[in-house]
Amino acid sequence: MRALVVRHYKTQGNVSREIIGWGESPPAKDWKSDVTFVLRALRKSGADFEGVYTSELERARNTGAFYARGLKLERIRHDAALNEINYGDISRKNKRWVEKHLPGHKTDPDLVYSGGESFRQMQRRSTQFIESLAMRQEADTLLLVVHAGIIRGLVSYFLGLDYAKQLKRRITHRYIGDFRFEGSQCVAYDELGTRSGFVTDGVISPPWHRQPG
Repeated sequence: MRALVVRHYKTQGNVSREIIGWGESPPAKDWKSDVTFVLRALRKSGADFEGVYTSELERARNTGAFYARGLKLERIRHDAALNEINYGDISRKNKRWVEKHLPGHKTDPDLVYSGGESFRQMQRRSTQFIESLAMRQEADTLLLVVHAGIIRGLVSYFLGLDYAKQLKRRITHRYIGDFRFEGSQCVAYDELGTRSGFVTDGVISPPWHRQPG
């Protein structure tokens, strides 16, 4: 399976640095510039998509619908396994407030947010979903529209990185991660859009390939 993974459109909450999680936020004023950039890159990639998968959150579903129209795809599915982390009681709080008042935020992947879940729990549900998808649709190319937290978890897990060190890596709204699978194992990874913090911070140097053995 080949999975091209992108982030949802920019929201007003992203601009104001608000914790969103499982909540919702309207699109930012300039949201179309990012998704138009990504759509052009997806067309340029030459990928023959079988369909689109998104999280169940509105910002991902709407972005997935935009790409489905632009790529003339009829099959679009939504699954809660691809939802952003559930931040529970800190949802809607400003990120600066959270960084100041909550030790372990984005440093400890096993911190369970009150009323929500941990980054590790989010990573587990999303990677298990992708592995199952890769086994079921091993010959297909799929577009996945997800969230920054999901993307950090996928890259960390499938490339074997220390997750605790990756929780703050920058993922822009023009990110396009290109994951290649053999069975349930990711064997190659590249980035087709704006480079993520994994690349600009020197954590990986794409194209990445799994070493034999």
